[in-house]
Amino acid sequence: MLSKLYDFIGIGIGPYNLSLAALTEDMHDIDCIFFDESSRMQWHPGMLIEGTDLQVPFLADLVTFADPTSRFSFLNYLKQHNRLYKFFFFHTMEVPRQEYSDYLKWAANQISGLYFGKKVVDVIDQDDHYEIVTQDSETGTRESCLANHIVMATGSEPLILENMQGFPDKDVIHTSQYLYEKEALMESDHITVVGSGQSAAEVFYDLLEEREDKEFQLTWLTRSKGIFQLEAAKLGQEFFSPDYVDYFHKLPLNKRKEALDTLEPLRNGVAHQTLNGIYEMLYHYSIGGENPKVNIQLMTEVQDIQEVNDQYILNCHQWQTENDFQHKTEKVILATGYKPNIPDWFIERFKEKVVWEDDMMFEISRNYELKFKKYRKHRFYAVTNLEHSHGTAATNLVLAVQRNMEIINHMTGEARFDLDGVSVFQQFNQL
Repeated sequence: MLSKLYDFIGIGIGPYNLSLAALTEDMHDIDCIFFDESSRMQWHPGMLIEGTDLQVPFLADLVTFADPTSRFSFLNYLKQHNRLYKFFFFHTMEVPRQEYSDYLKWAANQISGLYFGKKVVDVIDQDDHYEIVTQDSETGTRESCLANHIVMATGSEPLILENMQGFPDKDVIHTSQYLYEKEALMESDHITVVGSGQSAAEVFYDLLEEREDKEFQLTWLTRSKGIFQLEAAKLGQEFFSPDYVDYFHKLPLNKRKEALDTLEPLRNGVAHQTLNGIYEMLYHYSIGGENPKVNIQLMTEVQDIQEVNDQYILNCHQWQTENDFQHKTEKVILATGYKPNIPDWFIERFKEKVVWEDDMMFEISRNYELKFKKYRKHRFYAVTNLEHSHGTAATNLVLAVQRNMEIINHMTGEARFDLDGVSVFQQFNQL
């Protein structure tokens, strides 16, 4: 591969880079390949709980916001699988998560230049290009290839707090592993979910449904002020627009951090269908004065976990009343979120070369190009670790296609996609 210089190489093949691959597949003047350490295309396999949906409409697929006529659209996926009428009568804009996962696999099977089972272990910065070193996940064989530019989409990894680490995987798990351990979890007498947000609610709801045939006790501990619904008002959704990203990116870092707190109900609330389902099930369990053996404890921070005689003691702090207490359980499910997956090679090779706004927050342009201390023509784009710089665009599928259009335009120096014009009704800057 060293004999060939690619226009760009994508590191990671999740929905973001898969979208980039789909958009460039038929651009025959762009020569690119993508690598991912997973053996096949997969998207949150441990959380593909039956009956759960995406929190965004089907238009937020890999390509539609760039090209509604693309053969990689979700509607074409439905057509090819003879599911258009079924989805029409399904009568919703949201896609079931299992079907979205299947859609991604379908698209990946049609796109060339996707190499799974190839982990990028090093990126060497040359004078006017990059050398990318990959390692085969099965054989351990290393290969190198060259590229003018890089697009790093290494995604996120489970966030497990230091005081919750080091326990047996079968007993204390992150939600990302939920479906793999579900059957074993339900054989215990007491399961505790720790955390808030959609993932915590979906796991809690799924276990509630299972209790129709089981007898385990179920507890939900969250330090949040309440379990609040995801803001779904139409004007509120306009914060997930290119217009707001333009506004957000121009703010100083301290103002961006403040804005992220303000956007919390839009980004991390729980879908109303999930909340309603939880309440309705609790109501039915309580009929006749039955004790549903379920507890939901708010405003409670789990400070650490201790293992005692095949059980786990959670040392808890109710932060509003300032009371401490202990909670005993057999299994713990951590819905503690995710953190950016910044590869070791990036820190080793580029930490001293790029500009940092704050601790582990690199400075990045509106076009998603990393800012280096010295000018370079060989560009390095990052779509990982963007919350501080691009706000709502950091992890939102609606804006992923927009992001890739901007990257392609910037990388090629051509307006291959029309990005001009106001897209929402609200003004974020002054009139």
